Amino acid sequence: MAKIPTMFSLRHLLVLSLALNVSLVLRIVYESEQGCKLFWLKKLIGTSMAGDDSERETHIVQRARLSVSNFSTRSGDHEGGERVINLDHGDPTMYEIFWRQMGDKTTITIPGWQSMSYFSDITNICWFLEPEFAKEVVRLHKVVGNAVTEGRYIVVGTGSSQLFLAALYALSPHDAAQPKSVVSAAPYYSSYPSMTDYQKSGLYRWAGDAQSFDKDEPYIELVTSPNNPDGYVRRSVVNRTEGALVHDLAYYWPQYTPISSPADHELMLFTVSKSTGHAGMRIGWALVKDQEVAKKMTKFIELNTIGVSKDSQLRAANVLKAVSDSCGREGSFEEGESFFNFGHNVLAERWKQLRAAVQQSGMFSLPNFSPAFCTFFSQVLEAQPAFVWLKCEQGIEDCESFLRRHKILTRGGKHFGVTPDYVRISMLDRDENFNLFINRLKAIEG
Repeated sequence: MAKIPTMFSLRHLLVLSLALNVSLVLRIVYESEQGCKLFWLKKLIGTSMAGDDSERETHIVQRARLSVSNFSTRSGDHEGGERVINLDHGDPTMYEIFWRQMGDKTTITIPGWQSMSYFSDITNICWFLEPEFAKEVVRLHKVVGNAVTEGRYIVVGTGSSQLFLAALYALSPHDAAQPKSVVSAAPYYSSYPSMTDYQKSGLYRWAGDAQSFDKDEPYIELVTSPNNPDGYVRRSVVNRTEGALVHDLAYYWPQYTPISSPADHELMLFTVSKSTGHAGMRIGWALVKDQEVAKKMTKFIELNTIGVSKDSQLRAANVLKAVSDSCGREGSFEEGESFFNFGHNVLAERWKQLRAAVQQSGMFSLPNFSPAFCTFFSQVLEAQPAFVWLKCEQGIEDCESFLRRHKILTRGGKHFGVTPDYVRISMLDRDENFNLFINRLKAIEG
């Protein structure tokens, strides 16, 4: 019989056995704690579950599971401790709660044989545009009333970022002696300069702040409305005959700003990342009035990625359909509150908390927005943007660095073409991070 190697001595086996037993005991304790948390959450909501239909019960159980998950994450770290909160990006995880409540209503199954061809509709200028997605885009704009779709060509892209580059390609003459100037009024979206100049194209180049552009030559002006980062409604500022306009309307949805009328511009960009919160889906769309521009944008995407994922388009169509469907329902959250009601209510409460925290601290200032009538909600409302454009007061020159010392990551004003006493802060993070941000802001005093 072969001897046991010396590395597996009796002492080693005893130590190994003890370690395994301790690990098992710890796991049993952990699972018992999680089961206890779920038990007490069910006890708290048990009376409301009695006699309800199965769909309502499913919603409540889903909410309980989410609460357990959040509780587990926070346990042992009531005040966030030394954890850094990253609010630099506009990652729209705030919307997770709504889509969890929707359950399987936006779930789709794609068989292995489906979506195998490059082509979606060869009769369409944008030949990779899925007809179902195009139909839901038109329907959603009609429900919300935020954009004219009649007489427009729809071009789908891998997010609005690809569509932005496609628009620059389509609006720049390919035989010009020099690159076309691209401008936007400061504070402008921080990625515009880098995206424009990244490939060092001979067709276009970043030319800075539209308010100081004085060259007598053709240009492209980017108009972001509501604006990222400050949330204000924007109009073009250069206004010359040789200019072309690209309207980035990623935030022109009723949870962020009052819808005054349907936008009616030559070229408009939208994205599901900010309209529904599905940033990871990487789907955007352009509404284009000029046929030749739509053709050139399609050609750019064809050369760039040979179309756009059909699977993502099909999922996006299902999500947009769910949003439109929800706008026909009324009632409490569990009973089917509309998507835009949910987003509006969450942001309204967050902005209320933010303004109170800023007032308490006395170290910062916020923009003020004039109320306007919203045709979607049929009432006068204030804007409540997806980002905070925060200014540090009391002589603080570098607001980004100042907040970083308080373990809050933001994006400084220099990235947006303005002074560094401003920062942009996302309002779209999960409740846990937002609440921690508010608490830390309150604690900062002059």
